Amino acid sequence: MRVDSDAVALDDPVGASLRGHHAHLARRLGRAATYLPGVATFSAVPADADATAWADLARLLGPGQFADMFSCPATPPEDWEPVFSLEGRRLIWSGSTSPSSRAAEADSGVVELDEGSMPEMLDLVERTQPGPFWPRTNELGTYLGIRDNGTLVAMAGERLHPPGHTEISAVCTAPEARGRGHAARLISALVARIVARDERPFLHAVETNTGAIALYERLGFETRTHVTFRGYRTP
Repeated sequence: MRVDSDAVALDDPVGASLRGHHAHLARRLGRAATYLPGVATFSAVPADADATAWADLARLLGPGQFADMFSCPATPPEDWEPVFSLEGRRLIWSGSTSPSSRAAEADSGVVELDEGSMPEMLDLVERTQPGPFWPRTNELGTYLGIRDNGTLVAMAGERLHPPGHTEISAVCTAPEARGRGHAARLISALVARIVARDERPFLHAVETNTGAIALYERLGFETRTHVTFRGYRTP
C-alpha cells in the first residue's frame, strides 16, 4: 500500500485536478478555482482560505450560485448559505489483485461511450441518480458502458484527476439490469485502464451507501479516509 504517499494529491482532489490535468476545463481567480459551466459544479479554495479566496470564488460563480465544495475542509463566510452536508469516505485501490486478469474478463461487452452517447448517459443518470453528472461531465475522462439489445443499461467513468491518480465515478445501473455484475465489470475495466497508465484508481462513496462500499471493497479498494461533502450557495 501507498496510502501515506497519496496524501498530497488526494487531500485536495478538486483543486489538484483544476490546477493540473483539468486546467483546460477550469476557471480561476486568485486562490479560487471551479469548473466550466456544464462540466461540473465542483469548486476549490485552499484549506486555509481567507476572506479574499472566498470572495474570488463568489466572483467566479456569481451571486446566488451553487458551490459544491466536495471534501474541502475550509468554512465559508457566514453569508454563504449551506445547501447540503453528507458524510462519506474516500477509497483507494489497494493493488491487491491483478488488473490485467480483470481486464480480460471485464472487456467482454464493455464499450467506450462517445459524445453521441450523451443523451443516453444523461437519461441513465436521471433514472439512477449516481451523483453529479452534467451535459459536459464526460469531458473529464473516459466513460464506459454496457448495452443490452442496444440500450445503455450501465456505465461508469473517470472524474477527478489529481497527479498520479484517477477517480472512478458515475457508477450506475438501470433498475431492470441490476444483479448481473455490470458495475463490477465496468469498475474492473476502468481499474485496468488507469493502472496501465501508471496511475492509481480511487473513488468516493456516501457513508449510507453500504452496498456500493461493500462492492468497492470486494474489488480491491480500501478506505483511505472519511470525509464530509458540503455544498453552499454564494451570497
